[in-house]
Amino acid sequence: MKVMLTLPAALLMLACTTVEPRGPKLLAGETEYIFTAASGESVAALRGAIAVPERRDNPHSRMIPLTYVRFPATGKRPGAPIVYLSGGPGGSGIATARRNRFPLFMAMREFGDVIALDQRGTGASNVLPACRSSRVIPVDRPLSDRRYIGLHRDALRECLVFWEDHDIDLKGYNTLESVSDLDALRRHLGARKLTLWGISYGSHLALAALKQMDTSLERVILASAEGLHQTIKLPARTDAYFERLQQAVDTQPEARLAYPDIKALIRRVHARLELSPAELEITYPDGSVAEYLLQRRDMQRTASALIADPQRAARLLSLYAAVDRGDLQPIARLLSRWHRPGEPVAYQPMSEAMDIASGIGAERRARVYQQAESALLGTYLNATLHLLDAAPLLDLGDSFRKQPESGVPVLLFSGTLDGRTYLESQREAVVGLTNLTAVTVVNAGHNLFMSSPAVKEAMADFMRGRPVATRQITVPLPELLVP
Repeated sequence: MKVMLTLPAALLMLACTTVEPRGPKLLAGETEYIFTAASGESVAALRGAIAVPERRDNPHSRMIPLTYVRFPATGKRPGAPIVYLSGGPGGSGIATARRNRFPLFMAMREFGDVIALDQRGTGASNVLPACRSSRVIPVDRPLSDRRYIGLHRDALRECLVFWEDHDIDLKGYNTLESVSDLDALRRHLGARKLTLWGISYGSHLALAALKQMDTSLERVILASAEGLHQTIKLPARTDAYFERLQQAVDTQPEARLAYPDIKALIRRVHARLELSPAELEITYPDGSVAEYLLQRRDMQRTASALIADPQRAARLLSLYAAVDRGDLQPIARLLSRWHRPGEPVAYQPMSEAMDIASGIGAERRARVYQQAESALLGTYLNATLHLLDAAPLLDLGDSFRKQPESGVPVLLFSGTLDGRTYLESQREAVVGLTNLTAVTVVNAGHNLFMSSPAVKEAMADFMRGRPVATRQITVPLPELLVP
């Protein structure tokens, strides 16, 4: 039976449909909310979550959440959903979207829904307790490297028992499980394919996805790539980074005068502290005071934390120069922020398990230890290396570490002053990708996405399927001589 509408009724229905614009379709479990960035900018977004098995090869595995924020596409012809993969491992994609990359997240909406994903065990997806061991590193007396590393291994073994007692299956926290999570997310979004956008460990995850699910990937954007066999970095390449940093210093006359030989400065400070550790008195923010014996290892660990980007490397050089001239106050102030007296060794399960699972092959491991004997930072850029023997059953094996081979379009950005993932290593990581566009960002470090508007322009060209206009972007070099 047909229902006939009067003309006024028909006009009323038409008015209702045109006055209320249709918003984005809500998927199962999604809710609308206002996403606010650290800058104060706000945007309407959708928050959602899916449940995935903690460990897929265990039929009795518990389910864990995978939480995301979806920024709906703004373009007229959106492509595949774009999933942001944060670094770490352990970084939060949702938290990253709130910080200085927020404008880039918004710009990428032209090309599809942008998904800020909190990977399993991170951010809003984290249901895992951190572990505070009973092991405390003494800092007021000399401690050998062997004993220092041994205490950390003992602490991790203690934490493995703690997590097992809390019914956490650490074998579920590896990059292959995260690839399966991406495929589950793809199905949840109702998408035939995804575009992946990752940096650092996020690139490691994206490279694994290119091996496991490349037919479900439309495009991939990487920065500061970490290959599947490169979780543990080669110490000799860290030394080569310091040579590139010297070249940058030499372009600034005052910095060149202050740091005529960076490697000699570092070796001199290390040798002095090895022979005679320096006694410090650290004043903490709460006003308490504690004694601290500064050893060579402390400077190596400090360097490992500060070389990712040139701005922080400039601060590192000033710290070494101060220690070299006997001024220990700058390093004492830094340690007051990083260290708390009597704090036990603590671990986060996801970040430790992920790196241990990616692991290292026997040949590369032997090469790392051989190079570390004479390298500036020894093994301290690679804290995971010290923990591998404490949890050998987590290792995914050499088959996982084989490089991907894929014809999916990939765009890679690499910074010349990246002190974490090095130019040579990044090129090796993508050697099997036959549809690769590689862009070198001169003077940029590890965190390079916001280093230049040209980076965003290259990303836009790539997403539109156009040839990327430039293979080299040069950004201003920061002042490398700082107070």
